[in-house]
Amino acid sequence: MTDAGPAPFPLHLLAPPDPAVLPLPHPARPADGVRLLRGAVYAVPDGSRPLTVDLWLPEDAAGPVPVVVFVHGGGWRTGLRDDLGPRFRHWRPGPFARLARAGFAVACPDYRLSGEAPHPAQRDDLAACLAWLRARAADLGLDTTRTVVWGESAGGHLAALTALTRPAGTVSGCVTWYAPTDLPALAEDRPKDAYDAHDPATPEALLLGGAPVERTGPARDASPVTHVGPQAPPFLLLHGTDDTLVPARQSVRLAEALRAAGHHPDLRLLDGGDHLWVGLPDEDVEDCYTRTVDFARRCTGGGRA
Repeated sequence: MTDAGPAPFPLHLLAPPDPAVLPLPHPARPADGVRLLRGAVYAVPDGSRPLTVDLWLPEDAAGPVPVVVFVHGGGWRTGLRDDLGPRFRHWRPGPFARLARAGFAVACPDYRLSGEAPHPAQRDDLAACLAWLRARAADLGLDTTRTVVWGESAGGHLAALTALTRPAGTVSGCVTWYAPTDLPALAEDRPKDAYDAHDPATPEALLLGGAPVERTGPARDASPVTHVGPQAPPFLLLHGTDDTLVPARQSVRLAEALRAAGHHPDLRLLDGGDHLWVGLPDEDVEDCYTRTVDFARRCTGGGRA
C-alpha cells in the first residue's frame, strides 16, 4: 500500500465568526444622551483586516431610529472613520454626537483603502456595512428602511456610488461634500498645467490601478454619474467654488445627470470655499452641517430639533 500522506487541513475551520452574531462593543458615553459603540466588526474580507464601524446612538429613543452612514474622506488612501475634517475637530460635542442627540443613529465605517484593494472593494465594503446594519437593527434600535448615506471628498464619492448602486429603497437619501463624481472627466475639469492625466500616482489612479484615461472601464464603473437612473434617491450636493483639489464641476456633473434622469437634486456651490471648507467663515461651515441634518430629517421623516 502507498502512503497517501496526511489529510488536507480543513480550511473551513479558519473561517471567522459571522459578524452578525458577534458580541457588540461595550458602550461609552461621550456626551449626555449619547451611547458610542466603537469598533464593532461588520465584515472580515478574505485576505484582509477586519472592517469595523463606530455607532453613535441616542440613549432616550422611544423606538427604532433612522440611520446616517458617514463615509470618511482621505483620497481613498488614508483617513479616520470618525473624522469629518479639520473644521469640525474642535466641536464639543462633536458632529456625530450632535446627530445622535437629534434622534439619529450614526454609523461611521472603515473601508479598504486603495493601498489594500482597488475598486470595487470600497463599494463592496459599504454594501456589507449596510447589510450588517440591517442584520443588527433589532439589537441596536435602528430603522434601516430610513437610511441616509453622507460622505466628504472621497467618502462623498463612495456615498454617492453606494446610493446609486444598491437596490431601490436601500438608501433614502445621499449627501456629498466636495466629492469627485466623474473620474474620467477629472482630466477635463482640472487645470491642464496642474494635472497629468496619465500620472499613475494620483489618488484616483491608485484607486483604479491606473490612470482613468487608461483604465476607462473601471473609471466609468467607479463614477457615480454612470449609475444614475430613475430610482436614484434624493441628493444634497455641497461644493466650494474655489476647490483646488476636486473641482466644483464634479458636483455639477452629478447634478446634471440626476436632472436628466428626472430628479431634483439640491446643488449648492459655496462662494470662496476650497476643499475641506478651507476659506469659508465658521457660520458657512455650520450651515453646511445644518443643511445636511435638515436634509436627513426630510428624507427619513425622523430626528428632532
